[in-house]
Amino acid sequence: MDFLDEKIEEYVNQHSSPEPELLARLNRETHLKILQPRMLSGHLQGRVLSMLMKMIRPQRILEIGTYTGYSALCMAEGLAQAGELHSIDINEELTDFVQKYVNEAGHQDEIKLHVGNALEIIPLLKEDWDVVFIDADKNNYINYYNLLIDKLKSGSYIIADNVLWSGKVIEDYNQQDEDTKTLIDFNKMIQEDERVENVLFPIRDGLMVVRKK
Repeated sequence: MDFLDEKIEEYVNQHSSPEPELLARLNRETHLKILQPRMLSGHLQGRVLSMLMKMIRPQRILEIGTYTGYSALCMAEGLAQAGELHSIDINEELTDFVQKYVNEAGHQDEIKLHVGNALEIIPLLKEDWDVVFIDADKNNYINYYNLLIDKLKSGSYIIADNVLWSGKVIEDYNQQDEDTKTLIDFNKMIQEDERVENVLFPIRDGLMVVRKK
């Protein structure tokens, strides 16, 4: 996921708002105690998500893939008054860890955690989403998109993480693993979807930002 020169990346971080202290602790504890800590959004991407939400001011956010809650806390910074963020993750073992930081951040009334299969939970949430953030199992990215896109109102956003997949998306399609093939197909599908406009940002492992027309 290292697409920028190390010195440029350091300069970018130095000239972006600092990581809040609570998120820095969450970042450290994730790396110390939780498997696959590279899944955490981290400083730069976290500040990008926070800034985007402060620009959009969403009332309702759906996050697919909670992990340790870092991205949820970043996005919650930009919620509109009385807004809510619903976050789904299949790993119930991390729920207490996430809830601890949600409570400490004072977002226990805004962030609602759901445990289980997102494809089964999403239809049960009768919400009008302003922003959907997809950062879960890559093989279901297309399924998540298709499940949601028709239900979103004009001006809503879908943001998908890891769409560059450590650069593997530009390699020979026929030689790729299934996750990489799904992400290539996902990116192609969005690029060809006339219902939306989109920009792929080369931030960290790639953020696809999609706005429904």
